[in-house]
Amino acid sequence: MLNRSILIGRLTRDPDLRYTPAGVAVTQFTLAVDRPFSNNGEKEADFIPVVTWRQTAEACANFLRKGRLCAVEGRIQVRNYENNEGKRVYVTEVIADNVRFLEGRSQDKTEDQIEQSKSDTGYSNYPSSDDDLPF
Repeated sequence: MLNRSILIGRLTRDPDLRYTPAGVAVTQFTLAVDRPFSNNGEKEADFIPVVTWRQTAEACANFLRKGRLCAVEGRIQVRNYENNEGKRVYVTEVIADNVRFLEGRSQDKTEDQIEQSKSDTGYSNYPSSDDDLPF
């Protein structure tokens, strides 16, 4: 038997980090994954819940943010519980054992932030193209 899933997508919100009563870190987030086809010219996506545990959970909480691209590898799990109204609720999620951050922190900056950091550090006076170089 084999239960493996590999997904690449963008976070729909910041990861939610919590700790169990035993002190084990657990993070939940949703990954938007594009479908390989479009419907009447509009792209469609699936929104897949992801759960991470322990060090992976803490790393995700520290480095992932809404809109960030990442790859998730794990297994699909289906669980169920009874809600307050007595109805059985089924939840399908990916329990990730490997998460790869596919974008660096610098890619989160807007153009204004980049220009501001250049002027703060004095780098704005450097040539902006090869034509401006003196050699």
